[in-house]
Amino acid sequence: MAKHTWAQNTVREPQSVAAERALLVGVLRNGKPLTDDPLAELAELARSAGADVVARVIQRRRSPHPATCVGKGKLEEIRQKIDSADAQIVVFDLDLSPSQIREIEAVIERRVLDRSELILDIFATRARTHEARLQVELAQLEYTAPRLRGMWTHLERIAGAGGATGVGAVGGIGTRGPGERQIEIDRRIVGKRVAFLKRKIAEIDRRKVREVRARKEHFTVSLVGYANAGKSTLMNALTQARAKTEDRLFATLDTLTRRWPLGDGRSVLLSDTVGFVRDLPHRLVASFRATLEEAIHADLLLHVVDATSLDAEAQIAAVQAVLDELGLHERPILLLLNKIDALRDESLLPILQSKHADAISLSAKTGRGLDTLRDAVAARMRGEQRRVALSIPAQDTKAQNFLDRFAEVFDRRIDDGRMVFDVGISPRALEQLHGLARDVRHIEHEEPT
Repeated sequence: MAKHTWAQNTVREPQSVAAERALLVGVLRNGKPLTDDPLAELAELARSAGADVVARVIQRRRSPHPATCVGKGKLEEIRQKIDSADAQIVVFDLDLSPSQIREIEAVIERRVLDRSELILDIFATRARTHEARLQVELAQLEYTAPRLRGMWTHLERIAGAGGATGVGAVGGIGTRGPGERQIEIDRRIVGKRVAFLKRKIAEIDRRKVREVRARKEHFTVSLVGYANAGKSTLMNALTQARAKTEDRLFATLDTLTRRWPLGDGRSVLLSDTVGFVRDLPHRLVASFRATLEEAIHADLLLHVVDATSLDAEAQIAAVQAVLDELGLHERPILLLLNKIDALRDESLLPILQSKHADAISLSAKTGRGLDTLRDAVAARMRGEQRRVALSIPAQDTKAQNFLDRFAEVFDRRIDDGRMVFDVGISPRALEQLHGLARDVRHIEHEEPT
């Protein structure tokens, strides 16, 4: 097959690597320390997508080559390795421009994916709910749109990925005007589909915000963390939620919320969210904002870290970058060093603990440290309590139950048909109580507990 024939006839579609032999390519900047396996995460991503990793190539450069990302000699090495390893697809551990993909494919005559395409492929295969499918489809379309080369037929497969209406429902071939170039038709079709998806996702966003706000009488906690850090296992250990757990990246994309008892009749609402990775595509973060709504509005974030990972610090930084992107940089966070039962190098944990003195070490699998976590969350829930006496109608059982859950009750008595509570309560909970009950009276001045 001639190189120019490959470049002209290949159509850019949402790429899949399932059941294919993959060669991985990494480009490291000069001066960046070389880890034991700089392509370990990319290999895990490829395996999570169903690929069989058969070869790896790494090049050090000051910056990626503007035309082919790697140098001419390294590109020839990749071509030779493809032949010797019988690879069917090449995956780069960074994002490539459309022109770079075309140039590389023209030389190696194999399909090329970049990191974002690979992650989008994984999300597409894991999306189960209508909401998740719409979000993934939008991210795919927004990524694919600048890479269109013509041939409208592949757009039916792109737009149908979300499980909703196909391209024909939003404008198809019959709508083209005389003299329009095919690429303009492609982009117009994609543009209409993107606008449709954004409207549907905006509706989901509004509904999700209403659902989350409706729970504000509860203290809400959200699990966040790097993919495969053990969030779902921890969710199961704390709430018996029976969430799906697998030793692979992005095992679940859908948020799960359950009640977590803290003891003494108190409980919080605990949510598990999608895991993050470094360089998570911005389009994906934006599309999955509704899925992350639980974290966005949570009173407390539990940042779960895989303490066995040699890249734990980099993973912590990657998660923090996503949280910053979501505007959560000032949200209260507890750092949890998970999987301490699986530590092979006992020196790793003291190093992490020295850098994160307030972190809680635990094992979601064995239960070690979970009591400490419960106590810490209960303390955060109580907050900076103030001692106050409150009088509420005796028949207002909803307000009484609220005080039992969210305040420390020192004494209660009946006085002239009203219940008088002597409690320690946080300003936030006190504000919520006033929103919940119409007739709450302060019968003495507040004093610190």
